[in-house]
Amino acid sequence: MAEIQELLDELRGLPSSSPRTARELADTVGRVKSAAGRWSDVLDDVRRWSAAHAGPRAAAALEIAFRKAEECFVELEIAHQDLKLTGEQR
Repeated sequence: MAEIQELLDELRGLPSSSPRTARELADTVGRVKSAAGRWSDVLDDVRRWSAAHAGPRAAAALEIAFRKAEECFVELEIAHQDLKLTGEQR
């Protein structure tokens, strides 16, 4: 799956040091949000494949994992928007 390799590359590209400014934090959260979106897409694909190839427990667990990934993306979007607004007000 090329999507997984792209996700790993994106995660490896994140800064290894802590952000020093609100702008750097907003940029980092934006990049993490992007990676979370990719992860959600990967889980969505796996969830769809599981319908035909997995038992009901595995399918249910994959559905929950996908939903949690989507929730994570939404929360990161909220944080990112708030950080951008906070940075603009300074």
